[in-house]
Amino acid sequence: ERPLTPDLQVFLLNLYRFNEEFIMSTSNKVVVVTGASQGIGAGLVKGFRDRGYQVVATSRSVKPSSDPDILTVAGDIADPQTAERVIREAVARFGRIDTLVNNAGIFVAKPFTDYSKEDYAQVVATNMSGFFYITQLAIAEMEKNRSGHVVSVTTSLVDHAIDGVPSVLASLTKGGINAATKSLAIEYAKRGIRVNAVSPGIIKTPMHGVETHEALGNLHPVGHMGEIDDIVQAILYLDNANFVTGEILHVDGGQSAGH
Repeated sequence: ERPLTPDLQVFLLNLYRFNEEFIMSTSNKVVVVTGASQGIGAGLVKGFRDRGYQVVATSRSVKPSSDPDILTVAGDIADPQTAERVIREAVARFGRIDTLVNNAGIFVAKPFTDYSKEDYAQVVATNMSGFFYITQLAIAEMEKNRSGHVVSVTTSLVDHAIDGVPSVLASLTKGGINAATKSLAIEYAKRGIRVNAVSPGIIKTPMHGVETHEALGNLHPVGHMGEIDDIVQAILYLDNANFVTGEILHVDGGQSAGH
């Protein structure tokens, strides 16, 4: 074997340092994902882990993970104590919070006059109170580093109501989050914290049986439903788009543009 030349030694040392810095820049990032046990939430956990993030996954039914870089916290996001536990355990385990994905949400489709007080309370608690409690605590942690990103999953129905798909409670709550997204984006723009939202159309998740896919797909100008990965990739894009804040990114097969 021939000894390494000085130039090659310098090259290899610089390459090692570059790789180390790249790994540190991704592996040190910590993301909290709500509604993480299935569907879009489970896809987000995988998508962020594939990018090297440490992930805090929470939902009522989330299961423990064997991955040391995934912390699971079971609980109802509508309960402020769940939000407190998620943020406290995230910081204790990983030291910081870089990104919060407000994915948890419920959809109750009923004619407006058929909604019960229980329907209203449940949707508002999960969709709005859940957003409020954990976002407030996450931003307080992000402020310590003057850096962070909050991205919420809302719905295209806010901008484009569909005849035959009653959605007042979804529009009321998710529309409120769209408005809060813009307000928070401006409030924290100079403090290094970005706030965005992804507004999906109808996505193929376990809540939609295969027998419904054709009919639901026809509600989109492109003629088909979206995939979980469409939403995951949109959120990953926003998380790395440092010049984008206050954006409501429609990933809806053209629904919000019209029919």
